[in-house]
Amino acid sequence: MTKKIRIEEIIVVEGKSDTKRIQQVVDADTIETNGSALSQETLQKIEHAEKVRGVIVFTDPDFSGEKIRKQIAEIVPTAKHAFISRKKGEPQKKGNSLGVEHASNETIIDALKNVSTPTVELFESEIETEDLIRFGLIAGPHAKVRRELLGEKLNIGYTNGKQLKKRLKMFHIEKEIFTKAMKEILEGEKNE
Repeated sequence: MTKKIRIEEIIVVEGKSDTKRIQQVVDADTIETNGSALSQETLQKIEHAEKVRGVIVFTDPDFSGEKIRKQIAEIVPTAKHAFISRKKGEPQKKGNSLGVEHASNETIIDALKNVSTPTVELFESEIETEDLIRFGLIAGPHAKVRRELLGEKLNIGYTNGKQLKKRLKMFHIEKEIFTKAMKEILEGEKNE
């Protein structure tokens, strides 16, 4: 039997099934938020965990997961973030909700190996709203799919059109890297 990878940081997840799934794949401790309404006690646990060992926010790729992620980022701006795409969080059985608990071993390991850390220092992004429009990320028939692909490619997760520019800035994505990723995405569309 192969030895599980040990994760030093404490992983913040939404519930028991996420904890169970992550602990099947890696050796890690977790804090469960138990829903999107984070209690003061849970927020204090997360703050303390960040000071002692660091935290990785690994929430579901849906509205609730994004809401939790934002709440944590406000009180712990140095927290690391692990993301999976909506597609990789889809359940095998119809009717089950989207989530980390449905991700494959490989997806979980990849997400934890590719954590992103927003920085608190000032970063002036050269990416303008016009760039987002030009690449069809804000409006148009393919905008949502393109944002999903971009989030996956840059390890910053999915975000809606309103939040995309802020997310790119938060993770210090430079215009050159953004443009290269978008060209690859558009090239992939041509080949479909």
